[in-house]
Amino acid sequence: MNARTLPPLSSLRAFEAAARHRSAKRAADELSVTATAISHQLRALEEWLGLPLFVRRPRQLELTPAGRELMGEIGGAFDTMAGAVARLRAAPQRQSVTLTTTPAVAARWLLPHVTRLSEWHPSLDLHFHVTHEPVTLDGRGADIAIRYGDGRWPGLVAHKLFDNLFVPACSPTLKLRRAQDLARHTLLHFASCNARMTPMGWVEWQKLAKVEGLDAKAGPVFSDETHTVSAATAGQGVALMSRALIGDELRAGRLVTPFGPELKGAPFYLVYPEARGGEPAIAAVRQWVMDLLPLLPA
Repeated sequence: MNARTLPPLSSLRAFEAAARHRSAKRAADELSVTATAISHQLRALEEWLGLPLFVRRPRQLELTPAGRELMGEIGGAFDTMAGAVARLRAAPQRQSVTLTTTPAVAARWLLPHVTRLSEWHPSLDLHFHVTHEPVTLDGRGADIAIRYGDGRWPGLVAHKLFDNLFVPACSPTLKLRRAQDLARHTLLHFASCNARMTPMGWVEWQKLAKVEGLDAKAGPVFSDETHTVSAATAGQGVALMSRALIGDELRAGRLVTPFGPELKGAPFYLVYPEARGGEPAIAAVRQWVMDLLPLLPA
């Protein structure tokens, strides 16, 4: 593409304003320069073109035929440019944040309320990365995380969200009342295929509860916590589940926790890099997560 041959844009802008106002002074006021500067720009443009654009009257500028022709062409062009700039400035700049967390936290706590974040921050796109593996929060793997652990991750801010208390849960149709009756029921197990930290299971619970005659390793094993919950809700057995992540089922009566004890696992934390805590997008996701805490079971 050949280069355009144009005079300095500053002189064209000065000409358009002076031609519109028919006054160097009013053009100067609009462009926040002096009337002398406008006059210099107009003369420079006339010299570049080699013909006069104005007839200078004592208190008014009158366009020559050449000036009217030029104004007819560039007046609309400046309007088009001004409109394009205004639309770009008014358009919200979209931002995206990738949040990584476990499948159960995403599916059972966050996803039912994701539209709330969209309503509060329409220009923010939230991406989910679900895994039990810790993901590097470098902006490439993820930006912010909800993960379980001891709360000590160098270089990261960690806000404790909730304790991870595991408790026997089952359908009320099983009419289970006592821990001693577990031996007559199927135990449902969750074990992620790739998690570095294995969630609490029936073996640990049996040691704490001191229940005898229970084969704590028997029963079907699911690699997805949501499948474990579905099986328990369907009355297929008793699952050892994090109380915080079966809140909907407990409130609706689809699951009950007939007895304890509760087995304490690693708490969940909201985690992000220290240097990024002040970013509006990170702050928006942080506030959204914090506002969801009252929805968890007490």
